[in-house]
Amino acid sequence: MATAQTPGRHGPLTGVRVVELAGIGPGPFAAMLLADLGADVVRVDRPGGAGLGIDPARDVTNRNKRSVVLDLKSPEGRAGVLGLVARADVLIEGYRPGVAERLGVGPEACHARNPRLVYGRMTGWGQDGPLAPRAGHDIAYIAVTGALGMIGAPDGPPAVPANLLGDYAGGSLYLVVGVLAALHHARESGAGQVVDAAIVDGTAHLGAMIHGMLAAGAWQDRRGSNLLDGGCPYYGAYETADGAYMAVGALERRFYDEFAALLDLPSGLAGAHADLTRWGELREAVAARFKSRTREEWTAVFAGSDACVAPVLSLREAPHHPHLAARGTFTDHGGITQPAPAPRFSATPTAVRTGPALPGDHAAEVARDWDLPADA
Repeated sequence: MATAQTPGRHGPLTGVRVVELAGIGPGPFAAMLLADLGADVVRVDRPGGAGLGIDPARDVTNRNKRSVVLDLKSPEGRAGVLGLVARADVLIEGYRPGVAERLGVGPEACHARNPRLVYGRMTGWGQDGPLAPRAGHDIAYIAVTGALGMIGAPDGPPAVPANLLGDYAGGSLYLVVGVLAALHHARESGAGQVVDAAIVDGTAHLGAMIHGMLAAGAWQDRRGSNLLDGGCPYYGAYETADGAYMAVGALERRFYDEFAALLDLPSGLAGAHADLTRWGELREAVAARFKSRTREEWTAVFAGSDACVAPVLSLREAPHHPHLAARGTFTDHGGITQPAPAPRFSATPTAVRTGPALPGDHAAEVARDWDLPADA
């Protein structure tokens, strides 16, 4: 049983044991989310480390976890992983297809040790298809799904949304949904299964509403031309006098009317919001008004309104926004400002319990808490 100091004592997934085979990007983020929700996540780091050169002490995607170091290329390391698997509910890996099998920790080997195991696989291209064995990163995955092509101005290249859309939204979150669904099935039936979470699949799935609008003729298949992609003059971002930006999302008529009044648009533009032929004229007027004051001044103008306008903040500014500060959307732990766990639960609250797990720091306590044999 886990001790009071052991990760996994708080949150709705308390008691769930997860083995994470170390990787980068969406796999670690998915495991962090499970850990934030209370699961006891043991990350299996490889000797020498892996990743993109981030200081392990500051890699918050490894918070609320514990770490052991095992060499999966050695018989001892493989046996160690299978020992953990025998006691786990979930395993997460993000290797290219076939790699886990070659290392002796693929689904067949793991299910032989634990038939109830949920085996979560995180890849960009998926476990099959012509590109399955190829390398890739977030930008390529979202490019082929049509998602990247929707983002940005119509007269320039697509805007790159960091790695949030593919790796984390289309990848990590879909893996977690799949793992939790399969875990429910395993507890009902006693049978584990493989969850094939591909970033291309998840990102394509995120576009379901847009595909429906496209089929209905309510979406043009080019960026910067639609209601939600910056084509609409009252749904976008505008520069202010100090070179900052304000975000506008005044779609519904009552919100738009309040927006137009507070922005003090010329009366001659009263019907322009509903006339696509006048959208260019309206955009120029909105841009000119925003350019007349600073971001701070416009923030004050729209404060307390239903005009659906907000300041565009930087990463360092965001934790100090009054609403986010009041909710505790960000938290400080170990000197690192970071997003607090989400979502929130009334009966099983979550928290950042521990800082990033340093490679190999928890071998002894994991062996104790998971009741591993001495030679594992």
